Amino acid sequence: MSKMKGIDTKTTDKLDIDVCISNDFEKKIIEAFEVFDHGGNKTVDVREVGTIIRSLGCCPSEAEVQEVILSVEDTEIAGSVHLSTFLPVVSNLLAEYKFQPASPEELLKAFETLDKEKRGYLETEYLRKLMMEEGEPFIQEEVDEMMAATVDSESGMVQYEYYLNQIMVDER
Repeated sequence: MSKMKGIDTKTTDKLDIDVCISNDFEKKIIEAFEVFDHGGNKTVDVREVGTIIRSLGCCPSEAEVQEVILSVEDTEIAGSVHLSTFLPVVSNLLAEYKFQPASPEELLKAFETLDKEKRGYLETEYLRKLMMEEGEPFIQEEVDEMMAATVDSESGMVQYEYYLNQIMVDER
């Protein structure tokens, strides 16, 4: 078991708390956390929590991210999260396989549900509208980024089976 020593600051003694690392799993969480620890004081802005969790391969909804934030936000320094609080919470989430991405079969079923005529593709504007207006809406930039990767250049449609195969190849 190794320890990481915090940087002592005048803000609070909490920043000087040792964080015990007991396995490679926790090292991975700490490495992701440190990318956003710009002050080198084992704290990150709460707005980075979702990004950190997603960088670990999790796919939480925004509501789930907010739940995590509520459980890890520093009570003394509003808007910040200390590694000593973040590490055990996120370790438990990952150990319990929370926020796992959808399987290829689940994604295919979702696309097929949207493809009411069973054509094997979705019209770009239809998918764009759904992504921005239904469920947990995406922002324009996110939709544009996805469309750039999914729209078939010849047909102008989203050939979802081809797209899913591309995603699966990229993940291997």
